[in-house]
Amino acid sequence: MHEKCGVVGIALEDRDAARPLYYSLYALQHRGQESAGIVTHDGFQQHSHVEMGLVGDAFDPGDLQSLNGSNGIGHVRYPTAGSVNACCAQPFSVSFKSGSLGLSHNGNLVNADEIGDELAELGHAFTSDGDTEVIAHDLARNLLEEDLVRAVKRTMERIHGSYSLTIMHDETVLGVRDPQGNRPLCIGELDDGYVLTSESAAIDTLDGELIRDVRPGELVVLHDDGTGYDTYQLIEQENTAHCFFEHVYFARPDSTIDESLVYEVRRELGRKLWEESGVESDVVLPVPDSGRAFASGYAEAAQDDGSDIEFAEGLMKNRYVGRTFIMPTQDERERAVRLKLNPIKSTIEGKSVTIIDDSIVRGTTSNQLVQLLKDAGAEEVNVRIGAPPIIAPCYMGIDMASRDELIAGDQSVDEIRDEIEADTLSYLSIDAIAETLETSKADLCLGCVTGEYPYDIEGEATDRDVDRPHISGQPRPADD
Repeated sequence: MHEKCGVVGIALEDRDAARPLYYSLYALQHRGQESAGIVTHDGFQQHSHVEMGLVGDAFDPGDLQSLNGSNGIGHVRYPTAGSVNACCAQPFSVSFKSGSLGLSHNGNLVNADEIGDELAELGHAFTSDGDTEVIAHDLARNLLEEDLVRAVKRTMERIHGSYSLTIMHDETVLGVRDPQGNRPLCIGELDDGYVLTSESAAIDTLDGELIRDVRPGELVVLHDDGTGYDTYQLIEQENTAHCFFEHVYFARPDSTIDESLVYEVRRELGRKLWEESGVESDVVLPVPDSGRAFASGYAEAAQDDGSDIEFAEGLMKNRYVGRTFIMPTQDERERAVRLKLNPIKSTIEGKSVTIIDDSIVRGTTSNQLVQLLKDAGAEEVNVRIGAPPIIAPCYMGIDMASRDELIAGDQSVDEIRDEIEADTLSYLSIDAIAETLETSKADLCLGCVTGEYPYDIEGEATDRDVDRPHISGQPRPADD
């Protein structure tokens, strides 16, 4: 599974924002490794530096020195909509009659083509095939006719899909979260300013304090002088559609997402996994790193029930190998598992082993892991997964695979167990996810595990009543 993107926006009182933005992007690097960028404004003009690659490769000291201004936005990208090249790297910048605009986007629109076609007919020229540029052009068009708040609301009424945005209009930084809150966004306070970012870990990096999550459908406008912020609830909906995979896999474990510390959520999911499908074995091993908290909670719950199961680190990770899902061919993906993980035989040999992972996508990695453990002398390998089976693709910003590539797309749990050659296999239930997050299933995006989505996606079922904006020939929304 490819990561989503990470966004950040900062307004400070009397120092340049470039370096705090740079540190924030480092804290969000796990959310995107294809490109990194920063846009600032010094009160007179906009400054931009956007490059392909990791944050440390995209910027040098001279780049940061050239990014003048105490207000700015940043972005790290993993492409799920648009090409993998510099033209789709963000923040996206545009100049127009009402000033300059920079925009960072985490998420994915499902009606970007409709809006883009309409804007193209009106004379807008696009330089990329990404949905972020569509949002920027639509917002710029609305800013020609309305003040900032009304312009943002009009754009929100037209775009359909998931998004958390940090935007810079001249020197004003603002953040927007989609009406269903699918993508995370939070507000933090610094000693001399305020920050909007995808995850609270970035606020911690800046020695700031988390204030709260941005509410679904809310606009937050940071004061240009870094002394405060204003909020506007622009759209309200009955139900949210928070992405449960933020807690299962994507977010850093030290981040707080929608008022829950991710690490503790994962530990509780591990406890639920024992309650639902615990199996007696000698040792429980995490798949590093994302399986560690699950395995810790699983082992603790087992021991509370009187089991003698031992928690141990049985797989050592080579941190200089990229994610196996990114490898372009099947052979490379299989080889990468061997490069990435090495078993500790003394922990495994002659023992019954339970291995805990966060998810199974294609099944290639799981098959290789089971074989690694058996080659290391495991007598039995039980596999437990801290999420339900992924049966459908994500259209909301996770490039996790097509239906044909998903191992659970057309196979039962027993069939998957046989394919990965495990002795037993169990997944966590959807109910356990909802219980752990202390929310209703109706307030979660569960499309990848149910095949029913909270957005109107062509050819897919929905899990709620969804009003998709009509774009072609649509009249301009009336003023409130």
